[in-house]
Amino acid sequence: MRVGLVTHESSLLHDTGYGHPERPSRVEAAARGVRGSGLEVVERTADRADRDLVELVHQKAYVSGIQDFCASGGGAIDPDTIASEDSWDAALDSAGGSVTAAQMVEAGECDFSFVAMRPPGHHALAARAMGFCFFNNVAILARWLKLGGRRVAIVDWDVHHGNGTQDIFYEDPDVLYVSFHEHPQYPGTGRVDESGEGEGRGTIVNFPWPAGTAGPAYQWAAENVVAPVLAQFAPDWVIVSAGYDAHRSDPLASLALVEDDYAALGSRFAAAVPDAKWTVVLEGGYDLDAIRGSAEATVRGLAGAHEFLNGPPVATLDDRTDSVGRAALARVSKFWHLT
Repeated sequence: MRVGLVTHESSLLHDTGYGHPERPSRVEAAARGVRGSGLEVVERTADRADRDLVELVHQKAYVSGIQDFCASGGGAIDPDTIASEDSWDAALDSAGGSVTAAQMVEAGECDFSFVAMRPPGHHALAARAMGFCFFNNVAILARWLKLGGRRVAIVDWDVHHGNGTQDIFYEDPDVLYVSFHEHPQYPGTGRVDESGEGEGRGTIVNFPWPAGTAGPAYQWAAENVVAPVLAQFAPDWVIVSAGYDAHRSDPLASLALVEDDYAALGSRFAAAVPDAKWTVVLEGGYDLDAIRGSAEATVRGLAGAHEFLNGPPVATLDDRTDSVGRAALARVSKFWHLT
């Protein structure tokens, strides 16, 4: 299979300052993982997003404010979210890169695609930058796809809940948002009972896992909840918000996934919706070896090419994760048919 890899040199110029975990080497590690997957890699430079594309999701005044802030030299938007003069171009390219990746798939240039760019996006609200994020890259792509008549599912396995993505689509019946995340962790959202409102009731699915959760709980949730929901939702497109900070080596969180878990998640989800198109968008992840290995495993899993040394990871809950898994199952069963 062919995987599209979208990058841009501007991702390396977005300067968050000395010692900041969201650093240029992250995207280089992810790109190395894709290139080392053994799949045929088709590389493209991201097309820059114009303001009309960004404003599908973000308020005009907010977009102007980010532009002006960067043009003035940048600084700290909040204690975690740092901009430099070059961050404006990097943010536009990162948003545009997601659309470039989808266009590659739809044009038949590749079978699915991976965006190795920064800044990340899933914390960004319509009018607020936070959590290292300026523009919500996956939300922009999802809104662009929806305008073209596509039905979109977003699977977010970053260790931090994608509060921005959830908020943007909380009442949208045509966009499904699924999040696996550590709780309590920044930003504090993503409870099981956050399920969407209005016409969007049931299109938000959250798994707020406790510290120490490992791969078997993720695989149980994928097999028993997420795969059936994906199959019933029947998306034309699946976007993965691919944070790799749930990996056991990550310095900013306390979950315990390994590379095989990301491969198995990709494989399970792809099997659930075999006719859907896919793109994977880098979010968090701060251990470079974990990013590289997990990105490689993700694309190999989606391609059905990953070799598990001891067979696919088991899918089960334990004493630590049973209450969260069962609560999510009960909640989602109110809206979807689960056995």
